[in-house]
Amino acid sequence: MYYEDFDNAGQVGRQGDDVYSKPVRAGKRTYFFDVKTTKGNDYYLTITESKRRVEKDGRFVYDKHKIFLYKEDFDKFSEGLQEVVEFIKTKCPVVETQRVERSEEPDKEEPATPASFTDVNFDEL
Repeated sequence: MYYEDFDNAGQVGRQGDDVYSKPVRAGKRTYFFDVKTTKGNDYYLTITESKRRVEKDGRFVYDKHKIFLYKEDFDKFSEGLQEVVEFIKTKCPVVETQRVERSEEPDKEEPATPASFTDVNFDEL
């Protein structure tokens, strides 16, 4: 989404300090990449992770975590990110059979599937 609009005189105006936003949905999380502007008209990036969860009373709330990233740090940040992503891909590649979809209810744990256990009758112990 691009937030610039034009006023009657043809001048570019901004709605607040938001310039551009790119949401990325990934499973239960949504990541927002938001370009914002400072009072001095310089751009910076905020990265927000948002995850929906259910309160005990049934209301939905969103846990959010935010990182502010400034232009002078873009190169080092992206180099570091690329390095750790490549490390993870090399050391622990994704195998489709390994992927387990989690329950949509975050407060409930899914039962573990035993690999090779025998049934135990606790009344006999």
